[in-house]
Amino acid sequence: MSKPKIYIDGQEGTTGLQIRQRLSSRYDIELLTIDEEKRKDTEARKALLNEADIVFLCLPDKAAREAVRLIENDHTRVIDASTAHRTVNGWAYGLPELCRYPVEVIGKAMRVANPGCHATGFLAAAAPLVSLHILPPDYPLTCYSLTGYSGGGRKMIAEYEGEEKGKELYAPRIYGTDLHHKHLAEMTKYAGLDMPPIFCPIVDDYYCGMATTIMFYNKYLRGQPTAEEIALILSAYYAGQKLISVTYGRENPMLSANRLAGTDRLELVVCGHEDQTIVTALFDNLGKGASGAAVQNMNLMLGLDEITGLNL
Repeated sequence: MSKPKIYIDGQEGTTGLQIRQRLSSRYDIELLTIDEEKRKDTEARKALLNEADIVFLCLPDKAAREAVRLIENDHTRVIDASTAHRTVNGWAYGLPELCRYPVEVIGKAMRVANPGCHATGFLAAAAPLVSLHILPPDYPLTCYSLTGYSGGGRKMIAEYEGEEKGKELYAPRIYGTDLHHKHLAEMTKYAGLDMPPIFCPIVDDYYCGMATTIMFYNKYLRGQPTAEEIALILSAYYAGQKLISVTYGRENPMLSANRLAGTDRLELVVCGHEDQTIVTALFDNLGKGASGAAVQNMNLMLGLDEITGLNL
């Protein structure tokens, strides 16, 4: 039986390189490659896009849409790491842990949109509480998300690692201050919210790792659960999951955003008391926030164990 053919369109970028790294040592797939001098050659790319069984698109939004139009057969399946198709009808949203039957939804999908990194942390915390009717969909949620600079791609990596690094890069930097971050649409849709959260992303002087936090007053939740009870509720929701776990943060007075750097899993840490709760998602923006999630989705689409080739 022939091995499934996999092609990464845009493999020279941060996400593409990380996907390639996870796939390069695997013997259960055939990784297609393009000559360096032809990586922007439309006809060469088109040939590989149509030869592959599964294609990863690691491209800007416009280029990702154009790449999909280059596919002229009914067998090539797509995992898009860009923002282009995350809320588009006909595309499965690639956060398997939020699916009751991920093998049916993602495993059989022809088109899968990989989630945004900030959206992954937000949804892992908020979506289960909304779906269980504990967090009201009209609750005015706020969220802040601390990320390593690798999430900004090659240009930002070069800025942080350059010899003439400005002093402003040695401190956390708040961005997206117009409150129109590109992840808000998917955060709102897949959490089941009536309105977008107020979302504040922050980039800091470390390579990778994320801490995405939501917070709320417990008296406005159904049943007014304590923080510890919310931890138990989320633990039950994610019971049996291989890549998401939940802990109650009583023993963690300080949380490091890079604690799970180098892994493809996510940990929800619930902290607080009877009246107030924060839920923090700790994960790697290059792992469960991007490339690790893409490979997890590929595994499901190939009928494999979803953690094959991932870093736990």
